[in-house]
Amino acid sequence: MILVERAARIAAEADATGAKADLTSTEALIAHLKLAIEKLRRALYGSRSERQARLLDQMELELEELEAAASEDEAAAQAAAAQASRTVRQPRRPSRRPLPEHLPRERVVIAAPSACPCCGSAKLSKLGEDVTETLEVVPRRWKVIQTIRERFACRECERITQPPAPFHVVPRGFAGPQLLATILFDKFAQHLPLNRQSERFAREGIALSVSTLADQVGACTAALRPLHRLIEAHVLAAERLHGDDTTVPILAKGRTTTGRIWTYVRDDRPFGGPDPPAALFYASRDRAGQHPERHLIGFGGILQADAYGGYNGLYDARPAGTVTPAFCWAHARRKFFELADIARSARRMKNAAVISPIALEAVRRIDALFAIERGLHGLSAAERLEGRRRESAPLVADLEAWLRDQRSRLSRSAAVAEPIDYLLRRWPAFIRFLDDGRVCLTNNAAERALRGFALGRKAWLFAGSDRGAERAAAVATLITTAKLNDVDPQAWLADVLARIANHPAQQIDELLPWNWRPAAVVTLPQAA
Repeated sequence: MILVERAARIAAEADATGAKADLTSTEALIAHLKLAIEKLRRALYGSRSERQARLLDQMELELEELEAAASEDEAAAQAAAAQASRTVRQPRRPSRRPLPEHLPRERVVIAAPSACPCCGSAKLSKLGEDVTETLEVVPRRWKVIQTIRERFACRECERITQPPAPFHVVPRGFAGPQLLATILFDKFAQHLPLNRQSERFAREGIALSVSTLADQVGACTAALRPLHRLIEAHVLAAERLHGDDTTVPILAKGRTTTGRIWTYVRDDRPFGGPDPPAALFYASRDRAGQHPERHLIGFGGILQADAYGGYNGLYDARPAGTVTPAFCWAHARRKFFELADIARSARRMKNAAVISPIALEAVRRIDALFAIERGLHGLSAAERLEGRRRESAPLVADLEAWLRDQRSRLSRSAAVAEPIDYLLRRWPAFIRFLDDGRVCLTNNAAERALRGFALGRKAWLFAGSDRGAERAAAVATLITTAKLNDVDPQAWLADVLARIANHPAQQIDELLPWNWRPAAVVTLPQAA
């Protein structure tokens, strides 16, 4: 009776553990589907607010935790089922993708029995095989490359000859181009500060101090400066630019100051332009208007940006060229959306503010313009302009008349009056897209370029100095431009660092991301 009771208890525990595994797996599946739906909704209708990006990040973190809990409960259920000598039913989980075909395969064959376990006969014939694929990672392998330079003496003149020493980015340096590219990419693209890189290298048995790594970063930045200048000239020669800035803390005496990272993005792909995209970054200690004037001193064309007053000096008559403003509809929409955020009001319950029907209607009308614009993406500038004048112009005219009518009925203290005034006071700059097919409806290209700094400052907290912020801006120019041209930044940096010293100065543009062709075999170039 005791044995029967114990077996029943073990079986009940196995059933309970299996039910728990089913529950957590179902919760993970629901979270997975919610995240997929939200991503599809964002892809179809665009980002509705800054909070939307944070919501996606939170949902991904929640999904990660639920997946880990589901796997843990499944393992516990299998262990309990094994103790109860029964088969556990596998819970529903999303199907796993097949492992990439380009990865090398290593076959591990489990030895077959030499005799039949049933009758003991040795007459066995192979019917087939079952293959179970497991993804594995090999720890990073370090090596030392010895470059041998033999010396020879002439028996007639007794002169000694020897090939020149290989080029190193750092004078008398020891780091190869792959290692240098890894340091740069981890610091400026993966936002891994040098002290953490040093600790990671130490755990792998390689002692590289922070000062040593900093020397490599500084030397690489100097070596890559010619490419930075070419990218800068390419960006400033554009007929239309996206401009924006974000905050970056910069270390000062005993405290940090709020500096700025400025970006100017040239991207003609929305209207089928042939020129390659590129991003240019600058750093400054403050947000004074003199900085964009200095950055764009030689630029003449369309500047897509927000309504920041520091750009006003660019729009005045300048001998260097006229800058025409084209403002971002996403910024205007965001101000209305904050007053019409139904989801936020539902979360706040009793403390929620009253939904503004005027703001809600304004969001609906602006979203209609975005829907038309999505259908025109990738067409030529002339085709985009024709489509906008046919479909968007009537909606814009109705929107202006409706906004002016609503504003005339509102008091100065009404909450929705501020976003209406923001739009109407700058109306000619907002409707610039109706006169030029090259103009985009939003400034999202610049905001996407700044996303790396917005994420990175959470990891490295602040820039160590003004020079450090400028160095980060310079390397970010190279890495972001490579990404915009669908080039692997780390592979490109490694190849360029290996070739740039021996590359003809007149052909340095061949190393730009949009012209780059990786060498078949990367070798250390010899110094001249």
